[in-house]
Amino acid sequence: MIRWPLPPTPTSEAARLIGYARVSTDDQRLDMQLDALMRASCAMIYHDHGVSGAKAKRPGLDEALAALRPGDTLVVYKLDRLGRSVLHLADLVTRLDNEGVQFCSLTEGIDTTSAGGKLVFHIFAAVAEFGRDLIRENTLEGMRAARERGSKIGRPPLLTEDDIMEAHRYIHQEGATWQQTASRFQVSESTLQRGLRRLSVDSAA
Repeated sequence: MIRWPLPPTPTSEAARLIGYARVSTDDQRLDMQLDALMRASCAMIYHDHGVSGAKAKRPGLDEALAALRPGDTLVVYKLDRLGRSVLHLADLVTRLDNEGVQFCSLTEGIDTTSAGGKLVFHIFAAVAEFGRDLIRENTLEGMRAARERGSKIGRPPLLTEDDIMEAHRYIHQEGATWQQTASRFQVSESTLQRGLRRLSVDSAA
């Protein structure tokens, strides 16, 4: 979660480029990503080193998101450095749009500050909604098939599929903490995390 500040500029109150980089294991190097983000003139770069994309909490990413102001742009070297699943990525980009923050992925050439790039926000929002519907449909179909095979489903979970979908949106689109989300649904954080894993909405990217 170390941040890499660059020399301040006279326009410190203007819109800034904030970089984020991540590698999954300790033996991987951040150099390539950091070099690319510095060449892109990022005012500050946050990173997670040795943090898998499958982990629910990434301190560097949390700091980067907290540092962003309306008008700023979050810059990543590659899309998969930001999101650990398609749904998670779509929710994060949707959150940026909701907060008035732009997004840029250097490798894929995505830049929402451009006229064509603005369409990306709408596409990611649609992908997030589609992902939830697909997960919900697959889960219900799996339960139906299990009942037809005579399998016992067990006692009802504390969180329904709709609860989990809403919890995921609440965390990744609205920026709520795990504690706030658990409190909202009146469950423990561990129950919340198990629910998200149960529906595979946080699968590794």
